This record gives sequence, C-alpha cells and structure tokens, in this order.
Amino acid sequence: MKYIETFREGEKIADIYLCKHKTSAVTKNGKPYDSAILQDKTGTVDAKIWDPNSLGIDDFDALDYVEVVADVVVFNGVTQLNVKRVRKVSEGEYDPKEYLPVSDKNIDEMFAELLKFVGSIKNTYLKTLLEKFFVEDVSFAKKFKNHSAAKSVHHGFIGGLLEHSLSVTKMCDFYCTQYPILNRDLLLTAAMLHDMGKVYELSPFPINDYTDEGQLLGHIIIGSEQVGIKASGIEGFPPKVLSELKHCILAHHGELEYGSPKKPALVEAVALSFADNTDAKMQTMKEIFASAQPAEGTEWLGFNRLFESNLRKTSK
Repeated sequence: MKYIETFREGEKIADIYLCKHKTSAVTKNGKPYDSAILQDKTGTVDAKIWDPNSLGIDDFDALDYVEVVADVVVFNGVTQLNVKRVRKVSEGEYDPKEYLPVSDKNIDEMFAELLKFVGSIKNTYLKTLLEKFFVEDVSFAKKFKNHSAAKSVHHGFIGGLLEHSLSVTKMCDFYCTQYPILNRDLLLTAAMLHDMGKVYELSPFPINDYTDEGQLLGHIIIGSEQVGIKASGIEGFPPKVLSELKHCILAHHGELEYGSPKKPALVEAVALSFADNTDAKMQTMKEIFASAQPAEGTEWLGFNRLFESNLRKTSK
C-alpha cells in the first residue's frame, strides 16, 4: 500500500483510501468540483476532483473506502491529489486497520505511565478524583486511551489524547522541580485532566468530528463540568481545591481569544497553559514536517497560517 506520508510531488498513485470528508464547490469560473479528505493510518491528504462528472468517477460519500488514481501535486507547500479516477470499493477489498491513524507510541505503556503519576499524588482528594476517572470508570479510561486530541492540527490520531496528556503531565512534573512555588498535586492533576472533555467533544474514529455537545460547549467547559460531577461523589472534597482545579482547566488555553473562558490567575494555571501550548506546537511542527514538501529549488515550506510564518526544517 502507498501510504499518504510517503507521497511526493510528481508521483502517480493508485490505491485504496478512506474518504473522511467530501464537499462540492464551484470554481471562480463557475465550474463545479469535488473536494475530499482522504485518510490512511499515516495521515490525511486533500484530494481535488476537478470534473466530478467525468468517466471513471464513481459516486461516493464520506466514510466510504475508495480506490483512487491521482497525480501528487504540491500547492502552497502542502501535498494534494489531482484525482483522475475514483472507484468505490467493497468490504473485503481493504483492511480497516490500515486507515485509522494511530500513535507511534505504545498506548498501554503510556497509560501505565500515566497511572504512575496518579499514584504519585499525595493529596487524598485529588488522587481519589484521578482514580475515579482512570481506574474505576473503565468505560471512560478505554475511551481516553483510544481517543484523539483534535479533529486536526495536532494529535489527531488514536491514542493522541493520551499521548498529549502524558506529555503535558511530564512537562509539568519538570516545572515542579525547577519552580518550588508550584503545587505539584494540583498541577499534575490538572495536567492529566485538562483535555478529558475531548472524550465528549469529539466522536471516535473513523469520524473524529465534533459532537453536538462539543459544538455547543467545547471540551474546556465539558471537562470542568465532568470534574465537578466526579468530585461531588467524593465526601468532603474541599471546595477551594475543586475551584482551583477547575480554574486550571478553564484557563489552560492561556488567552480568551484562544478559547479559554478564564485567563490564568494561579501559577499552576500559568504553568499548565505553557506546557499545553508547548506540546501542541511541537507536535504540530512534527506533523507539518512529515507531510509538507518544499517547493522545487528551496528548503522553505511556505506560509503556515497556524504559525503565521514561512517555515522550514533546521539544516543538518
């Protein structure tokens, strides 16, 4: 199978992919065309069908598996497909495991490492709260292990939520060794739970799209609510500690314009927002470098709207 991450400009591909999304549009000249997002376990690629009514273009919809014949092109530094033929394939012609992106890290090992951090929490109430999520709630723990952390941008793969949460927790643990003013129990608890609302915000693969709850509330509000619900079942949970924990979750995007209902008012909230932003940005760079190609004759990848900058890899 020709994996998406190996696509290079100028190649011709003929293989089966999962259609994640499909939309119809019209060019500036009034000519209709179809745009699809094709997916395999290594990533996604934008595919353009400039003449959807041409011979050899089968009707297909989102979540169909399709055999695609196309040219690989690069537009503004991003790999795309110029599709020539499409055939909707039947069950048995493909292995679903080849089409769902999965973390390149061992999911069970990551979860075991997360549970070690749970065991290191000294505050009885916070430790009990974490255990209610990750140990006692077997259904939630299973979803958390296999969920993505985003529809796109970063960690948008099976195990992505766990990988991101663990990475943020490890960064926060390091912060605590450098800055004794940090309350380690509060910060690490917030780090492990900061994105847990994404279990409800995003549907599981292969759809991996926003739910109604995700559209209306978002993972930050959902996470704060779920923490409050779980804490209400722990007798004597200190209200001030719960407010501090919920504040860290509500402020973890750092800025109001980035979606946080509150700006950080606690030093732990500041630390969490930096750790979250660092891991998100580094993973985003990793994914950009894995898929993008520089234009011929240059090392530069072109302007990237997420970083608002023209990017390139560091010279070796």
